[in-house]
Amino acid sequence: MNEQNALEQNKAQADGHLLRFKNQVLGHVIGGEAVVPEGAELFANLSPADNLSLGQVVAGTATDIDQACEAAAQAFEAWRDVPGGERKKILNHLADKITERAEEIALVESVDCGQPIRFMKQAAIRGAANFRFFADKAPEAENGQALYQPDHTNYTMRSPVGPVGIITPWNTPFMLATWKIAPALAAGCTVVHKPAELSPLSAYLLAEIAQEAGLPPGVWNMVNGYGEVVGKRLTEHPAIRAVALVGESVTGSHIMRQGADTLKRVHFELGGKNPVIVFDDADFERALDAVVFMIYSLNGQRCTSSSRLLIQSGIAGDFLQALEARVKNLKVGHPLDPDTEVGPLVHAEHCEKVCRYFDVAEQDGARTVVGGQRRTDLGAGNYVAPTLFVDADNSMRVAREEIFGPVLTAMTFTTETEAVVLANDSDYGLAGYIWTENTGRAMRMARKVEAGMLWVNSENNRNLPSPFGGMKMSGIGRDGGDYSFDFYMETKNVCIAHGTHKVPVLGG
Repeated sequence: MNEQNALEQNKAQADGHLLRFKNQVLGHVIGGEAVVPEGAELFANLSPADNLSLGQVVAGTATDIDQACEAAAQAFEAWRDVPGGERKKILNHLADKITERAEEIALVESVDCGQPIRFMKQAAIRGAANFRFFADKAPEAENGQALYQPDHTNYTMRSPVGPVGIITPWNTPFMLATWKIAPALAAGCTVVHKPAELSPLSAYLLAEIAQEAGLPPGVWNMVNGYGEVVGKRLTEHPAIRAVALVGESVTGSHIMRQGADTLKRVHFELGGKNPVIVFDDADFERALDAVVFMIYSLNGQRCTSSSRLLIQSGIAGDFLQALEARVKNLKVGHPLDPDTEVGPLVHAEHCEKVCRYFDVAEQDGARTVVGGQRRTDLGAGNYVAPTLFVDADNSMRVAREEIFGPVLTAMTFTTETEAVVLANDSDYGLAGYIWTENTGRAMRMARKVEAGMLWVNSENNRNLPSPFGGMKMSGIGRDGGDYSFDFYMETKNVCIAHGTHKVPVLGG
């Protein structure tokens, strides 16, 4: 099948799946029911590929959130008391349902958020894997430790914290929703999910699949709408005991303030300006592949994107020349084209924000060697040419601010010490990437670079039991394995005396 035929076939299949959303208003899922409140305010959901409407979506209200939170609270005790082995069966069944609808999810999400279909094909599979991983851990979620002393034995147990609010972003909405919701459900929590208003479709599919898989009513609730209304009320609601957010750093600050009165625990995965540090002794071709992949895949709209390239001066000339050629060769196009490597950005306003940095780079003294303009030749969508800035320094705005698009800022360094200083000179601390064949240097850098996650001689490789999260303005807390349960569960200590210790006596 040639490229054009494959694109047209994908468009036809996507249109079939999207027809339901275009023909009916997309509402909420509350207490196991699809809900479109009477007289609800609506907003248009636009496709990034052409800015045409994919349908109308309900702009939720505080009342809608109240109803969802009450449903989650009412369902909590029964779901909490479901044995871990039974939750395991239900969540594995949910994973099976995701796999069955993987093609539909990929096509719908690609159109909805603009990510190329080559990446979205794996989104549903990764989402199913998230559910299977945490489903299999559900029977052990309550387990604690036994701590022996001569006169006492302490043991710990864990219990779900209660109803939780989960707020997810628009960049890879399906996978990130599963990454947050799966451990919450496995722990025994009930959920109120607020998806991003810019990419609501796959969240609705996910909630629908959850109902089909047999989750009891009220265990999983989903409310659409804007953060300043729906998100604000969700983070303030007294029934919600914890809030997990993937989003911008400024949003995390708002949520901390909004949840303060009810002392909510929070888990934030926020922004990043992640360095990729390439030393002279790096495997040149592997490092080049990784640098290109980790900023230009997923349209550069990835929290762990390596958007700052720090290249050692000995190979800087050759590496930047090779990098320039690779960036020029990237294929920008329709997200449903199997050959597309960089698709349209999620929304016109975000596209304009990214494009403003082209002038900012020039004003600050960086040089644009590739890109630096909008791709108007591709139609009315939010297309941006993959961009490479060079001759930059770490004081420039393009080196300090999160652009969140297919834009890479390159700068050089001479010594290992200088590389550490440049890497750490940032408000963010989510991820970092180090390329060197010197094992000792890799170990030293891993200790000194201020980031919650570091990859040495690798792109972003995920390991579900490992901790995922950042430091500084990049977040609070960790996801993954038992780290997720630490957030979604309370730990209780029980101390039992052996009857051998002397009890203090007063007044006897």
